[in-house]
Amino acid sequence: MEETRTATAVRDGSPSPADREQAEKLDDRQLLLLYRQTGDQELKWMLAMRYTPLVRRIALRASGLYSSFAQLDDIIQEGLLVLLNAVDKFDPDKNVKFETFVSARLRGMIVDLARRQDWLPRQVRQKSVRLNRAIDELAIQLGRMPRSDEVAQHLGLTREQYDALLSETAVSSLVSFEAVLDSCGNGSEKFLPPGEQQSSTEEEFQERELHQVLEQGIASLRDNEKMVLSLYYEKELNMKEIAQVLGVSAARVSQIHSRALQRLRVYMKQYVQA
Repeated sequence: MEETRTATAVRDGSPSPADREQAEKLDDRQLLLLYRQTGDQELKWMLAMRYTPLVRRIALRASGLYSSFAQLDDIIQEGLLVLLNAVDKFDPDKNVKFETFVSARLRGMIVDLARRQDWLPRQVRQKSVRLNRAIDELAIQLGRMPRSDEVAQHLGLTREQYDALLSETAVSSLVSFEAVLDSCGNGSEKFLPPGEQQSSTEEEFQERELHQVLEQGIASLRDNEKMVLSLYYEKELNMKEIAQVLGVSAARVSQIHSRALQRLRVYMKQYVQA
């Protein structure tokens, strides 16, 4: 078996070019198992390099969505560290795909960057708090998610000013939404597809329940909001590509995305507090 012969060669010393060529022919799972058997760092980097396009893709989407976010190179560098760590943390015996596992951790990394960076001015943070408070208050008063014009009126803003506020607080919207998910358990890992969670029986039940609530929350969104979320998270298009699909500006896509997360935040907050 080629995998066994390659493992023997690696254990016996530095792999020859022929051995490396054989290792490159292995699929991801085989390569991961080979790395677990040998601990050879070259194999670890070989596997990690296969997923660097995923790191760059997620980094591009993050920097494209949030104009005030970290520099692209900084996001990619952080993503590579997450990727290397994921190779060590991933358990191939669990019922989860490596790419799904890595994607969840990369999304979590984006949120962590947003939380710990000091680039977000205090004034923007204050605006975000004011926006979230207004939406929460109206949701309680109305017994439903308030419309954009209702929130704008509550804040004493024109629709144009409200849309600008959504764009300005886009990152805060993501962090606020993730904070609600964190209160449920594992944060962004909650986006793992059903059947791909790494949990006990009791936790699996909670995962399924949370996914049902998320599905209900997404179903309650407007069509353009659901479309933006689908194109961004499922099809992995960036803001410019989504803008071309919808025939609107990238700034408008960012506003729709932010508004969708605000709606989901309120929906999930009600679930957490129930």
